[in-house]
Amino acid sequence: MKKQLVSIVVPSYNQAQYLDEALKSVLDQVYQEWECLIVNDGSPDNTREIAEKWTEKDSRFIYLEKINSGLSGARNYGIECAKGVFILPLDADDIISSEYISLAVKSFEANNDIKVVYCKAEKFGDDSGIWELPEFSRLLLCQRNLIFCSAMFRKSDWQTVGGYDLKMIYGWEDWEFWIAVLKNGGEVKCLDEIGFYYRIKETSMLKQLDESKINYLYEYISIKHADFFVTQLGSFQKLLENVEKAKNENNQKLKSEKFVIDAFCSRFFGFSVFGIYKNKKQV
Repeated sequence: MKKQLVSIVVPSYNQAQYLDEALKSVLDQVYQEWECLIVNDGSPDNTREIAEKWTEKDSRFIYLEKINSGLSGARNYGIECAKGVFILPLDADDIISSEYISLAVKSFEANNDIKVVYCKAEKFGDDSGIWELPEFSRLLLCQRNLIFCSAMFRKSDWQTVGGYDLKMIYGWEDWEFWIAVLKNGGEVKCLDEIGFYYRIKETSMLKQLDESKINYLYEYISIKHADFFVTQLGSFQKLLENVEKAKNENNQKLKSEKFVIDAFCSRFFGFSVFGIYKNKKQV
């Protein structure tokens, strides 16, 4: 049986110094039926020079160039051009193990109900060690992202949901994408092997998120996927009833609206608003 093509999409913006390592990890794959689309997202560095060196080395590397539009736009452009049945995004500063694609494809072939395959992960760079990720569930997916960007999915599912959302301009585009792909069903498989290595750097887009950007992202995801949150958490009226019940049961502890909000956020989003505020004041 002919093996199905996997398209690895590598956006690059000011990441040229790491690109060789990422592409070397692609070249080392045990699974040979792949193409790798390197998307230069209007980068001012020498991304083109490095990418073209790899296209000369192996014709499965394909160089694409576009006007800068951000990570979602660069991924979408690469996936649009991709010929593979399966898509694996790979950021230009990360790397994958040689077995990752082979094991992921086998998982898809063994179960047609699977929509997303990812794996255990490890950090490297400015920090190192196992990246502890909680076991996937849709309920937890309501609270935070559980799957890193380099998970494999079918191009057809990307087409169904309209790709990565360009309005996720500050980040968290992976979280929104996984919600879109998985909210109406489908299984998720986490491989029991370390197949993804995530580079930790002193500066990153996520580390630059401030309160206003975070609020924008939460509000946008909540409105766009309100059906998903209601399905997993219950109606908004039910949420209010739960808060009121908690207030009544803990009357001495929950005497103000502040404590009610804090209990709500701790229950459904996993953080304490006023604990964060207190810590900020102490810094």
